Amino acid sequence: MVEGVEVPTEHWIGGERVSSADAFVDVSPIDEMPIAEVARGGAPEVDAAVRAARRASEAWGSTPPKRRAEVLHRIADLVQERVPELAAVETRDNGSLLRSMRSSVMPRVARNFRFFADQLLELGNREMAYEGFSERLTWDPSGVTGVITPWNAPLMLATWRLAPALAAGNAVILKPPEWAPLTASMLADIARGAGLPDGALNVVQGIGEEAGAALVAHPGVDRVAFTGSAATGRLVAAAAGANLTPASLELGGKSPFVAFADADLDAVVKQAVNQYDSAGQVCLAGTRLIVEASVYDEVLDRLGGAAAALRQGDPRQDATDLGPQITREHFDRVDGFVRRAKADGARAVFGGAPNEELGGLHYRPTLFVEAPEGSEILTQEVFGPVLTAQPFTGEDEAVALANSTEYGLAAIVYTGDPGRAERVSRRLVAGTVWVNCFFVRDLAAPFGGARHSGIGREGGPWSFDFYADVKNVCTAPW
Repeated sequence: MVEGVEVPTEHWIGGERVSSADAFVDVSPIDEMPIAEVARGGAPEVDAAVRAARRASEAWGSTPPKRRAEVLHRIADLVQERVPELAAVETRDNGSLLRSMRSSVMPRVARNFRFFADQLLELGNREMAYEGFSERLTWDPSGVTGVITPWNAPLMLATWRLAPALAAGNAVILKPPEWAPLTASMLADIARGAGLPDGALNVVQGIGEEAGAALVAHPGVDRVAFTGSAATGRLVAAAAGANLTPASLELGGKSPFVAFADADLDAVVKQAVNQYDSAGQVCLAGTRLIVEASVYDEVLDRLGGAAAALRQGDPRQDATDLGPQITREHFDRVDGFVRRAKADGARAVFGGAPNEELGGLHYRPTLFVEAPEGSEILTQEVFGPVLTAQPFTGEDEAVALANSTEYGLAAIVYTGDPGRAERVSRRLVAGTVWVNCFFVRDLAAPFGGARHSGIGREGGPWSFDFYADVKNVCTAPW
């Protein structure tokens, strides 16, 4: 039982619960106490899941789109009914704010299924004509999809890939994160209750180097979708590439937050402090504040006050704004970045240390200034509550600073000048640019990163282009 909810901890393969000889201990970041022993799979379990998925893929793939959409809508209905349970378990498992889980994250899980079910029905077939010849475009199921997801929003990010893959008619094997695996197991029961055929969704739990590596390298997998670090993404791409398996990679970020002096500074400060959301464990976060020099001191001073008002503590309490880091290992990684930044000459305006008053895995919101150009804290993803600030004069310098990392996942621009917004956005290297806003996106829009932030785009029809084999049937005049 986790937060009063019964959660199966075995694998889900071919419509059955399957045990393994080994298990790993799932520890909650809230108090660093064990909450479950989870089956630890590897190559044998992955192979069994691939065989089950291949058996199921033909029948599921040949199921009419309308019927597939109905099943996905039922999954969404059941997810919505269980939002309180799913939210409670995931908060206990990964330390995210319970209020966010209830109000937005778990409802987004249901929305993922609904959106791609509806998108499937809108896709249809496309007819073309060329010099008397007819051409008909179809999106055929590709077969078996392997999905590997991160721990910071494990169920929502899993269903961002699962939903379009299932809608396209693929059978799926999900390898959830070992640091937060529990809601994936709950989803398997939900999917079966909604009428998804056995084998169309399989969940193999385990360590990344074991179960994850076996999944991406398996020759029976037709698509690989991975969300995680750039370093792991390289390994996934190499393993998938050996079998010429197409891979969609959503990797890390070091996103710039560019604020011009003509922006609404109240909005700038409010959005800047929001970059500490989820204790900084968000790949899209605008962690590099790039602020016009004439308002630089004012913005930093006001940001310090806003950060001081953030309440750290138990993420299950509605009053809490910042929860813990996910594990002791990750906590130490964040602290290592902070220590090295200080050694490099950067100055912490506030924060810069663990929250000793709370103890546990709580790290104080931190802001660094005066970091040397090209230093680690300015160029590498910390994935914790650590921001940097740099002043600029003029658009050219702002763009140069914004584009000065190997990443290109997202960017934020605040300005009161529409012309400037257009000019700067066009020059930024990023898959998504938010102007005077953040974290807003229609699921029909493309999502993905540039440079080392990923390969490919998903969302709307782009997802079906990846999870399906797009076929053109060209017919001569009869």
